[in-house]
Amino acid sequence: MRISPLLLLLACARVNGYSSGLVTESCDDMTPRHQGSSPSSSPPPFTITIDRSDYSEGDEITVSLRAYSTPFQGFLLQAREVGGSSPVGAFSLFGAENRLLDCGGLSSSSVSHSSSDHKNSVQSKWKTPQSGQLKDIEFSVTFVQNFHDYWVGIKSPVVVYNSSRSPVGSTTRTQALRLFSNVPISSVGCGESKVCFSKPNDCDPASSADCYFMSAMASPADSSVKFEIYGTSTGYIAFGFSDDQHMGNDDIYICGMDSNSTIQVQHAYSTGRRAPQILPLGNVSDIKTSFVDGVISCSFVSKNVISTQRSAVGSIYYILFAYGGTNNGVLQDHETSVFVSDKKINITSPQVVTQTPNTQIPQIMKAHGALMLIAWMTTGSLGMLIARYLKTATKGRGCLGKDLWFLAHVSLMGLSVAATIIAFILAFSYSKDWSGGAHPVLGVLVMILAFIQPFAALFRCGPQHQWRFVFNWFHVLNAVAIKGLAVAAIFTGLYMMESSQEGWMQKVMGGFVGWEVLLFALQDLHMRFKRKDEDGDVSGFVHIEVILLLVFFLGNLTFLVALLVGIGMA
Repeated sequence: MRISPLLLLLACARVNGYSSGLVTESCDDMTPRHQGSSPSSSPPPFTITIDRSDYSEGDEITVSLRAYSTPFQGFLLQAREVGGSSPVGAFSLFGAENRLLDCGGLSSSSVSHSSSDHKNSVQSKWKTPQSGQLKDIEFSVTFVQNFHDYWVGIKSPVVVYNSSRSPVGSTTRTQALRLFSNVPISSVGCGESKVCFSKPNDCDPASSADCYFMSAMASPADSSVKFEIYGTSTGYIAFGFSDDQHMGNDDIYICGMDSNSTIQVQHAYSTGRRAPQILPLGNVSDIKTSFVDGVISCSFVSKNVISTQRSAVGSIYYILFAYGGTNNGVLQDHETSVFVSDKKINITSPQVVTQTPNTQIPQIMKAHGALMLIAWMTTGSLGMLIARYLKTATKGRGCLGKDLWFLAHVSLMGLSVAATIIAFILAFSYSKDWSGGAHPVLGVLVMILAFIQPFAALFRCGPQHQWRFVFNWFHVLNAVAIKGLAVAAIFTGLYMMESSQEGWMQKVMGGFVGWEVLLFALQDLHMRFKRKDEDGDVSGFVHIEVILLLVFFLGNLTFLVALLVGIGMA
């Protein structure tokens, strides 16, 4: 059987993708001519945003197409009257990644791709008709991810025709920053079909612009969750999931302005009070954003697994909510503009969540921190220094048959252990749970080793026993381990309490560590020098040891007071 070459060419043309963007055949229904495939019915991983909510004759509107979890290869964009089937107005280009098309008999009435290269964002400018019977319009776009996966007729919110407003030139800055009408977010369904968290408690964003609100509604069909967030802000609003009630190690979503003053949704990981680490948006779709009269709102569907890098999947979390400004798309410090849920919640269980009455550090936790500082910055450090370097200074002086250095060492270390036990009880009586993270792990290790130390000393063998050296080495190594773990626990605890972005309390703690290392080094050098000068005047060396001890105590006291003041202000 002989087949005409012309028929073969025609058949090839029918299945070939339009990589050049010349898709005039799709002008009317906006559907790609991809034989053997049909439009996707799933939520698109792309979004369309516009920079105003109304228009009049001669106005220009910037239209932005964005990819979040995956790029797109092709697109077709038109502006149509609401309910209409023909394009209106004319587009102009921003870049070489798109091209103009003549559809419906109008020049430049559509925009398409110019190549099949992967695209994450595309912008174009649309100019309204100068005259005629203007009506409300909406932008419609078809996204093509590949030959088999494409979404047809994804619509923007309606742009209202405003005949009473002056055209371009009199637009205020607030109007210029508007993206489109508010994303419809309300408290309907709170506690019944979705989790809601707000400030003030139980406020309704549909009726109050002073309401800060987020909701989560889990799908019964799959693992997806629809999130909504709403609030007044000059730059961004954000919510996150945390294992505790403090910033740091949190899975967060940000709804805020980028460098083009366009509202976008971002996925991020918070490492503390520094700018969060922006992550790929992941499996997020059906994104809607809005900025109207200073109020930001966003809604989206996410299938991302919540990950704080502490807990297993399926755990319950505290909800954090923060808002603040942006500078050219960069998030600024939210300072005190943050509130936290009063308990951990499961976002798949509908409920109304209330905020903590006071986001300051509870007094009982401040007492916990103060006791740990006193125990391991002052009493513990002095006890260790006296045992190592002042035995000669107090030899032959004492009470109840014990040398003075020994009595001082036992008393100071006993105070340290007692303060550690009390601080440990205070922390667990407040949390009533394992909060997660490095700090409680370090604290428990300090508590265990500190509790073992005095009991091991009670059952030590005599000074002349052949196995005494075993106790001596164990006692020293255990003390060093306790000291190192305590310092690490204090650093992590101060990080959790830190209220300033500069982290000054951790810097002060770093200064204390340097100070302690310096004074121990001076004492050690002094002791080595004294051993070499066996025929020298011992009393002079004893005087130097005492002076170094006093200097050490005064320095430690200075650092301690500074940190106690910081904890009080946290």
